[in-house]
Amino acid sequence: MPETLLQADSLSIAFGGVQALTGASVQVERGSICALIGPNGAGKTTLFSIVSGFQKPDAGRVRFDGRDVTGMPPHQVCRLGMGRTFQIVQPFAGQTVLENIAVGSHLHRPSRRQALAHAESIAERLGLAPILDRDAAALPIAQRKRLEVAKALATDPQLLLLDEVLAGLNPAEIDAIVPLVRGLRDEGITILMIEHVMQAVMSLAEDVYVLSGGRIIAHGAPEVVTRDDAVIEAYLGRGTAQKLRERARR
Repeated sequence: MPETLLQADSLSIAFGGVQALTGASVQVERGSICALIGPNGAGKTTLFSIVSGFQKPDAGRVRFDGRDVTGMPPHQVCRLGMGRTFQIVQPFAGQTVLENIAVGSHLHRPSRRQALAHAESIAERLGLAPILDRDAAALPIAQRKRLEVAKALATDPQLLLLDEVLAGLNPAEIDAIVPLVRGLRDEGITILMIEHVMQAVMSLAEDVYVLSGGRIIAHGAPEVVTRDDAVIEAYLGRGTAQKLRERARR
């Protein structure tokens, strides 16, 4: 039987009278890649922020690895094994790539020597080893995205929340990141990803939730979700949905 690692139940939150989420529920099974998709402004990053402790919901609960973490500060949630990336990539200025990654490594490794050694091993896994001494703030976008994943990965997560790690990348760069994400899952890391690149979602995710207007409007396997009339109307459009289904059959 699949084991639930993350259970977000009936999350609701409003900002200044604007309802950002209304009764949104998401369940992520251990060892899976789960995708959260939907139009801009749907509430996807808000849901991530609640799950990871950056915001407290007005209603609803979050359970992670069997523990209620609702409203728990983000550093404590991270220590329990939940890492996340951010949609707007902001490396620590004035630090090298290695030093940026080591910030995450220090969570479980007080020794500077151990943290740097662990950070170097993470960089090797993500293809960043050749640029360890470079100024992180000067990296091009594709390397910044990898660094963002490396910083989160350095905290030793059981669950990794990826917030649009493919945004801004060209097709070749996307093709290089997709197997990297799949490889992390194969290493035992569960992944919940927000993504607009639907070809990647179809390739990677076993389970998809669709958020629109702060509500979950569909849930299922990618090939099922792309046939849902509500999803087509709110997000994909019929032409895109048809192309995705054709590619999935190849």
